[in-house]
Amino acid sequence: MMTPLQSSRAMRDICASVPILPVLVVQDPAHAAPLAQALVAGGLPVLEVTLRTPAALEVIARMAQVPGAVVGAGTVLNAADAEAAKQAGAAFAVSPGATERMLGACEQLDLPVLPGAVTASEAMVLLERGHDMLKFFPAEPAGGVAALRALAGPLPQVTFCPTGGINPANMADYLAQPNVACAGGSWVAPHEMMVAGAWDEITALARAVHHALGTS
Repeated sequence: MMTPLQSSRAMRDICASVPILPVLVVQDPAHAAPLAQALVAGGLPVLEVTLRTPAALEVIARMAQVPGAVVGAGTVLNAADAEAAKQAGAAFAVSPGATERMLGACEQLDLPVLPGAVTASEAMVLLERGHDMLKFFPAEPAGGVAALRALAGPLPQVTFCPTGGINPANMADYLAQPNVACAGGSWVAPHEMMVAGAWDEITALARAVHHALGTS
């Protein structure tokens, strides 16, 4: 059984491997493999497939077969979601918040989880349980960079992956914060590009992230 500390360590490693974690809402399973291949080719191999569509679990299963892709399930809200994600082949789970049952299920499944927190109290509850790598959601509505800076003072041991309103214009400001490991963003895989099969354009969007940040 995975402990919260082990879960956070695993999520830290995953988040440290990319500056931006693509947040993917995929309607058509046929888009799964080419989308994953496009993002891996663009240097963003860690993928969060949100459980917001009927196709999500099949998409995770197909993406998990793409060489180089590290595929996780997003919008994991309960134990059933965690179990389904694990069975589909998810390597990690992401949640907008946290409940005891959901966290406990991820531990039992040996599924690293990135639980969500937006207030000091929420972060403290998770820290007390053993989680120090958290999702900060919804980032922009909750105060954005200023809020993260404020949380860094009393909670320097907590690291965040902010998601919600992150875009090319503000990503560098978020990533410059000492308590931010990476950020989640959906702009690297626009729905219209998926529908059009514009995989080269999606690869270019992913590469543009590294170019803008001066990373390889």
